[in-house]
Amino acid sequence: MLALYCYLTATLHTVQQPRGRDERGLSQSTENAILLAGAVAIAVLIISAITAYVQANLPS
Repeated sequence: MLALYCYLTATLHTVQQPRGRDERGLSQSTENAILLAGAVAIAVLIISAITAYVQANLPS
């Protein structure tokens, strides 16, 4: 009987006070946009470094 009472009390408590939304962090779209911008920045740095190296070592 005690187990039934505990179960019903916990169930009613959960129904009466639902958990609020957890709004910590960024949205999925924002996270994807930041990661994409970082990947593009790294690619630009690598391409710039390779271009500078090739330009410096081209025969005149």
